Amino acid sequence: MPAPRFCPQCGGAGLQLRLPVGETHERLLCERCGYIHYSNPKIIAGCIIEQAGQYLLCQRAIAPRPGTWTLPAGFMESGETTEQAALRETWEESGVRAKIVSPYSIFSVPQISEVYIIFRAQALEVTRDFGPETLACRFFAPADIPWESIYYPAIRQILERYIQEREAGIYGIYMGNDATGTLHFMR
Repeated sequence: MPAPRFCPQCGGAGLQLRLPVGETHERLLCERCGYIHYSNPKIIAGCIIEQAGQYLLCQRAIAPRPGTWTLPAGFMESGETTEQAALRETWEESGVRAKIVSPYSIFSVPQISEVYIIFRAQALEVTRDFGPETLACRFFAPADIPWESIYYPAIRQILERYIQEREAGIYGIYMGNDATGTLHFMR
């Protein structure tokens, strides 16, 4: 979302990038009324759904990168929990009604101000009726996952780690970031 040109509080055009008193980051500050505009990261919530050793992926129908594959996930809406957002996005993008089993990963991508919160989930109903943001939706065996067509590096790293854990029969909660490209086991 682009930064506002006019103050949302008083309508003044005097927004300047400054370090407000008591703050740690520069913000757009209205010189007229003192309003501070905060630009915070977006939260993407989604699910890893594994069924009989196969993993649910959705092929994107929209920009960016239509035709690439990803986990069912999307932007959290105001007024919903991360769990509700993950289940809603899973339903909208895959036509799968699911139940969350546990949190799985919190992955930060500071370069584009996004935070991915991914849950382990079980499919309760697979309808094959997915929304307009999806070209195709299917379960893949690990050897058949189109790794070269997974658009988001964070999603690829999360899915790779999950498959390793699934094979070992041990699941953790992971935190990581795009700057280092690593995930850290939380004990």
